[in-house]
Amino acid sequence: MPWMTEWNLDKALVALLADDNALFHDKKGRPIELPRALAPLADSHGHLTHFRRNDPSVALARAALVGMRLLVVPLDPVGDAHDAPAALAWLDEVIARAAELLDAAATRGVTPPVVAGYENVPNLLDNVRIIAGVHPYGAEAFLGRGSTDRSDAAFGEASHEALMTLLESPRCVGVGEFGLDFGPYNTLGEQVQMDAYVEQLRLAKRLNMPVELHLRDEEDGVHTTGHDLALSVLRAEGIPEKGCDLHCYTSDVAVMEPFVELGCHVAFGGAVTFARSADIREAAAACPTKLLLSETDSPYMAPVPLRGQECEPAMVAYSAACVANVREETGISTRQETYQALWDNANHLLRH
Repeated sequence: MPWMTEWNLDKALVALLADDNALFHDKKGRPIELPRALAPLADSHGHLTHFRRNDPSVALARAALVGMRLLVVPLDPVGDAHDAPAALAWLDEVIARAAELLDAAATRGVTPPVVAGYENVPNLLDNVRIIAGVHPYGAEAFLGRGSTDRSDAAFGEASHEALMTLLESPRCVGVGEFGLDFGPYNTLGEQVQMDAYVEQLRLAKRLNMPVELHLRDEEDGVHTTGHDLALSVLRAEGIPEKGCDLHCYTSDVAVMEPFVELGCHVAFGGAVTFARSADIREAAAACPTKLLLSETDSPYMAPVPLRGQECEPAMVAYSAACVANVREETGISTRQETYQALWDNANHLLRH
């Protein structure tokens, strides 16, 4: 986690706003048009702890300036939040610095937009929430396995304690991201991932919280082990009463269908905008309106036209616009209806 570093408001304001006051620019420094949102924007899954180049407070302020009114930040007790109290204090400070930045931006005439009909929606900085869970890559450590060293068990116990501290935070609205990963970066076996997955799913049900699932299949384009195993568990255990979200969905309609039949939400991020992602756009069009979500998974997979940049929550403006356009073009719903659903669904699933 990028614990607090020296803060310079003037430098942060330069990072937030160029001389032209535009929020995004291409590699040549030219301003990029921002899509007009027809409802407040929500990022149901945007990391603030993984940036390599961006300042989290700058990213949060920019998100407010594009019209975002809800951000859900994942925290992982095995990874970026093993010191849970420090992680929560860090987030509070990030928000406080973002508030300073927004005040400074206002002196230049740049303020968060207000969409007609949504005047009473909370400001983003009053609506930053968290989810907490252990990513599949941390399953072995979370369960205290890997060797016979007693320190493994001790780390597992500490991780469980940190997880509970995060889940008890007033900001917390769910358990996640956790799940199953059989992609190229995974080094863990099936059983240890399944054990951590089932444990956290049951925990969410006991706490009456929704879940956000990380599911990644093999890269061969044939096998769908992650989704298949996850689905079998959800059918056997049942999804939590508060709901389930397939975070960062990058598969096709066929893989999605049995999950939405169970009532799972599906979140679409930057990948839906990529030229070679026709299958993801088809899934975004086919997803039931009441189960549709928007996210970024920042700092990963920045959307077109910002590919190559480090993704940040504000970029949800582009992926949400893509989903709205696709659904209107296919006759599923109007852009207005999609924007309203993206906002309403996030607030329904990820509520206090």
